[in-house]
Amino acid sequence: MSPSRSVVVGSARGGPARRVRSWHAEVMEWARRRSRTPDRSDGSGGSARWLMQAEEAAATVVRRVDRFPLAADAVLVLVLTLGTLPDAVGQDAGTTALTLHLALWLPVVFRRRAPSAVFGVVVAVALLQWFSGIELAADLALLIALYTVAAHRRRSEAVVSAAVLEVGVVLASLSWGHEDGLVRTFFQLSGVVVAALLLGTTVQSRTIGFALLQERADRLERERDQQALIAAAAERTRIAREMHDIVAHSLSVMITLADGATLTERPDDARAAMRQVSRTGRDALADTRRVLDVLRDDRSAATLQPAPMIDTLSTLLTAVRATGLKIEMVVHGTVFDPTPTAQATLYRIVQEALTNTVKHAAATRVRIALQYREPAVDVRIEDDGTGDSRPGPHPVAGHGLVGMRERAALFGGSVDAGPGPTGGWQVVAMLPLTTGPTP
Repeated sequence: MSPSRSVVVGSARGGPARRVRSWHAEVMEWARRRSRTPDRSDGSGGSARWLMQAEEAAATVVRRVDRFPLAADAVLVLVLTLGTLPDAVGQDAGTTALTLHLALWLPVVFRRRAPSAVFGVVVAVALLQWFSGIELAADLALLIALYTVAAHRRRSEAVVSAAVLEVGVVLASLSWGHEDGLVRTFFQLSGVVVAALLLGTTVQSRTIGFALLQERADRLERERDQQALIAAAAERTRIAREMHDIVAHSLSVMITLADGATLTERPDDARAAMRQVSRTGRDALADTRRVLDVLRDDRSAATLQPAPMIDTLSTLLTAVRATGLKIEMVVHGTVFDPTPTAQATLYRIVQEALTNTVKHAAATRVRIALQYREPAVDVRIEDDGTGDSRPGPHPVAGHGLVGMRERAALFGGSVDAGPGPTGGWQVVAMLPLTTGPTP
């Protein structure tokens, strides 16, 4: 079944009531606005409240009718049957006219369940009526059946049904149109048939439009929820990466300093090492609070410390030098200012590489080279440690190297790690800052 067909068939059970509810909501909103204004001399405020109460009662009826469409159609048929019954009783045919009268109306009860079948039955009964030469007001059932087909079935089927009724119009005009004139009777009946057809197709089009809008709204809501989940997952990954950079680096430096303090026999060096441990621990705690505050309260964002930048590398190098590691940093090319996000990425890559050196290598010297190639920036971190002592093909057994690569991938860059050309270990990161970070 095609989407349009499924929409049309589905609308047979709830479309009209949905439109009535929409109209009711608009009227109720107007009545509420009117009822909020003080009563005026013309009594319009009181009439608005009365209208609101009447509409609330009507809405209750609509909701109940929407739940029982078969019962609603049965009530409609009962009212129309009784309303047109005097015309059938007054016929000379007597029982035959009454039988045809009931046969025309009873199928209409099931018009929304089987529009085409009901239309066929009503047309067959009307044909028997024409052969019997009995003119009945119950022929109104033909128009109701045509409207139902036009509202709930395919457009081609509605056109065919209307054409069938036009044949009936010709037959009725020939049989009963002599008093008003054949041509006038034909055009009058044809106009009623066309009106029923257009009304049904209009209702169908509006129903399909409402259904498509509802489907689009549901799809947009699902996409919004999916985007929220993706954003939440990305934020969790970012926070986990930040926490790894902070905790892993700080703990590595603190452990190295603590080991040196316990091994030295000079109290002054031990006290200096412990003071550096204390400073590193406080900085790590402050950074941890800064990251976690984002999770606790968005209002704390205004008080957060700025993200680490290339200019703050000197503070990082000072902390690492306290472990006894000699660090040299050189800059090549024309210096320019990358975006803050790019500078934070470079800072974290250098921090992670130094952390790996402190944790895994028996190194004594590290060389950091920054190469500016606007709009790209490259960084190379080389140490003279023993590369074989580090687990696996890369110096990171956990998520350090993965985190560095993820950061560089945001800018379309890459990170490579492995043994250096003259021994030791090296980490090379390339960030082509042409498009900025991708979401």
